[in-house]
Formats: sequence, C-alpha cells, structure tokens
Amino acid sequence: MTEPRIEVLDDPSAAVGELMAEAAAGGRHIVLTGGSTPRAAYEHAAGLGADWSRATFWFGDERCVPPDHEQSNFAMAEKALLGRIEAGAVHRMKGELGAAAGADDYERQLRTVFGDEGVPRIDLILLGLGPDAHCASLFPGDSALGVTDRLVTGVEVPGMAPLVPRITFTLPLLNAGVEVVFLVAGEDKAEAVARAFGGLRPGPDAPSSLVRPESGSLRVLLDSDAAKHL
Repeated sequence: MTEPRIEVLDDPSAAVGELMAEAAAGGRHIVLTGGSTPRAAYEHAAGLGADWSRATFWFGDERCVPPDHEQSNFAMAEKALLGRIEAGAVHRMKGELGAAAGADDYERQLRTVFGDEGVPRIDLILLGLGPDAHCASLFPGDSALGVTDRLVTGVEVPGMAPLVPRITFTLPLLNAGVEVVFLVAGEDKAEAVARAFGGLRPGPDAPSSLVRPESGSLRVLLDSDAAKHL
C-alpha cells in the first residue's frame, strides 16, 4: 500500500496540467475528474501545445445528466480541454443512461480496451477532493465503497449536491492506478485534506483515505490554503 506524497505548490493546477501533457506525449491513458480546480488544470494543459494525438481519456465519475448539461463532468472537460485539442480517444461515461446502465456500459468500454482479466492499471488517474473527503463519486459510508467485484458502479443517492445519481470508478480500479494524483485547492478543503491524508487511520468516513495504490504512486498536490491543517 502506497503512502501519499504530499506537495504544497504555488500553482498545483499548473503542475497537473504539465503532468497531463507529459502523459499525453507518452501516449498514455489519462482519467479526468470534475470540479473547478481541475478545470484550471485542463485549461492550462490545453495551452501547452502538447501532442495529444496518442492520448486516451477516461472519466473517473459522472453525474447522470446529458453530456451537454451544466452539471456534466464531460461538458466541463470538453469546454476546458477536449474541445481544444486533438485527442487520440475519449471514452465518455454515458450519464444519460442512468446509474446502473451507465456503469455497465463503462465497464464494457474498459474491458474492451484493457481486456477481460484482472483490474486495469491506468497510467494517470486525476482526482479531486470534496469537503466531506469524498473522491470520484465515492461518498462517506456509501455502499459503493464496498464494491470489489466491479470496475465501475452506480450511485443512486449521492452524499452531497448536486443530488443526481452518479457513475463512478470503484476503489479496486483507483488503487490499481500507475500514478494517482489528487489536486486540491482552497481553505474550504483543508479539513478534508487533514482527514484523508493527515495520518489518521483510513476509513469509510473519509473515502479519499482509502485510495492507496497497491503498487503505483500517490501524489497529493495542494495549495497552501488546502494544506493549512496538515
């Protein structure tokens, strides 16, 4: 189990944008996340002039809304990054199918690309952190935290707004990542950062604390406000 490498940076979003560009240049698989801080990373990445033609993009979670909806993670990523580059491939979570059917569809997409055996080791997985210490759409105490026989699962009742069903990667898939990177900014996330990465025993009340890659790396990139309680 990998312990987190915590880095406090002046501009963690820019650092993540550069990580993405580097991964793209290597033709790697990149998992995107939602949120305002990742949006800044995507906008920075789009302006770097990188070669994105061999990169493959995935999503770690999605709200069950149409792809052009204001609450859609895909819509945000499309505007900030994907619509501004020539990506090799983009695998969208089809939130409009609903939580269960959308999760089934995305599991099929992953298996088609990575094969039917074992848990895929995705090159770069980007994650945000909610004020309740959730990540992807894995919320405190939710049954989705206990799903170990699937790569993707549905969440019918999320733990915080917007209160629409979700599709999410499971912990086994997150913990199989080669490089897992949390991007967190703002004083409103400082308490959650301390709960998830401050040395307390991992537990379901802070789902991000359960992301500990089995053989990959785990980096937590913070600004000084988010790191103030560490």
